[in-house]
Order: sequence, then structure tokens, then C-alpha cells
Amino acid sequence: MSGAATETDAAVAEPAVVLERVSHWYGAVIGLNDVSLRFERGVTGLLGPNGAGKSTLMRLMTGQMAPSQGDVRVFGQLPFANPAVLGRLGHSPEHEQLWDHLDGAAHLFALLHYGGFPAADARERAARSLARVGLASAGSKKCGAYSKGMRQRLRIAQAIAHDPELIVLDEPLNGLDPVGRREIIDLVRGLGTGGHTVVVSGHVLHEVEKMTRRIALVHKGRVLAEGTIDEIRRALDQRPHHVRVATDDPRGLARLLLEEPGVLSVRVAAAEARFEVTDPGSFFDRLARITADGHMVVREYESTDDNLQAIFDYLVA
Repeated sequence: MSGAATETDAAVAEPAVVLERVSHWYGAVIGLNDVSLRFERGVTGLLGPNGAGKSTLMRLMTGQMAPSQGDVRVFGQLPFANPAVLGRLGHSPEHEQLWDHLDGAAHLFALLHYGGFPAADARERAARSLARVGLASAGSKKCGAYSKGMRQRLRIAQAIAHDPELIVLDEPLNGLDPVGRREIIDLVRGLGTGGHTVVVSGHVLHEVEKMTRRIALVHKGRVLAEGTIDEIRRALDQRPHHVRVATDDPRGLARLLLEEPGVLSVRVAAAEARFEVTDPGSFFDRLARITADGHMVVREYESTDDNLQAIFDYLVA
């Protein structure tokens, strides 16, 4: 009995997607180069500029093409042309693929019904999915009359309507206004906490950072780094941290801190001082003591490169 439980637990813990030394090329052009990744439950951000290889990677894991080299496994199986795998995943592609002559509800119903759901279940799922993406009132409107943002929402709706275990969203925030972006960000986060494996691509780093702290950074077909943002940042500790401190007396603060171990340099402006430090933890402790002793008034402080954009810029450089 205990052995069976252990096997079950191991199966549950197995990542939904595993890529081992995967490469793919289009003629003489390399789309991916020796990529190894695992995507587990929750949300993982796949980040990089346009042309980095994100869409190629997504096409491989959604079974749209086979790798030129290496091994892609989804739920332990080869996804390419495999209905057993494809029925368990949902995909929102970057490019529009809608039936413009149908209304939104009919579009989703057709996809679900052709996919094997009984008519009544397909109608219920279509209505529920439209509501989840904010299109409940637009279900009777022809897809051809949808705005760019509405078409994006509908593509996301079709990716989640059948409640798949793996959800792959390629640039899901494209075409959305600020309210729509916030709503879809919240939806993606909810899918992750609800037990799904979600892979979401993007090139606007701060937006993906709102969806998840777990990322893979891709550039020119290679994975530069993977893990949580905090883990990646800790792995780069050889790079000095930059700290901005807002204070009424930046020169006085600079004199107090410049002799501290680990403070490499300081630049003073009208109402702030910018420090370059090797150990931000110790620096912030010393800054807190100075503030608590009443030696200096500090209005705010921040580590200006403890964010995804700074990490990505550093890795690319």
C-alpha cells in the first residue's frame, strides 16, 4: 500500500512538460538551440524579445511540430500528432484563428462540440468561458465585428473552455487595453493557483512579472536562465546591486555609508543618493540603524535592479 502511494505521489509531481536538449531549425535558421526545460504546475513566464524562440518552443510543446533534435514530452508522451496529449492542453496562439462568420458563443460551441463534448455541455462550457474572459455580453456578436482586444479574449476563452491541464498562452496581453490587461493577468494567476500548468509568453517583462515569479529567459534560441526571479537574482551576486535612497541630506548620507564594507561607489543628486553595493542585506541593515538613531531622515529606498528588466538586460549583455 505504501509503495503504491509513493508511485502515485511521484506521478503527480512529474512536470507536465519536459524538454531535453531540444533544437529546431527552419532551413538554415535556428529557432531553438539545445534547450532543456521543465514546466510544472502553476504559472511559468516564457520571456524574451520578439524572435527569441518563444513561439517555436510553444509550437513544439503543443504538438504543432516535432523537434529537429532532442526530446519533447508532454504528460510523459510525445505531443506531435498525438490526440491523447492534445486533448489535455489548451493553446491561445499569437496569430488570430477565428471563424468570423460565427458569433463568439457559436465559435466556442463548435470547437467544443467537434472536440467531443455533448451539445448541452458544450453550450454550458462556452458560456462559462466567455464570462471568465469578460465577453459574456458579446457572445451573440459576430467574431468578425470583434475589436482586437475582444478577439484576444476569445482566443484565451477557447484555450480554457475544455478545462485543460496544460494551458499555453502566446502573448495573451496583445491588443488589450489597461483594464483588459489587468483582468487577464488576474485570470492567468487564478489558473495557476487552481492547479493548472500555465506557460505564458511575453516580451513586456513587468507585465509577466505580475503573473508569476517563475520564469525562463530566452534569447536567440537559448535559455539564459530559469527559476524564480529571486533565485536568478541571487545567482548573479557577482554583479553589484544598485540602491537609490531618497533623503534631504544625500551628501551627509553618502559620508556615513561610503566607508562601510561592500559600498563600492555613490552618486549624489539633489534629493537622493545612488549607491553601488555588493551586499544589499548588510547595506539595508546599516541604513535602518542610521535612520533609527535619528542621524538621517530617509524618505524611501529601493534596489533599482532587483527587477526582471534589469536581470534580463544584464544576462543579454
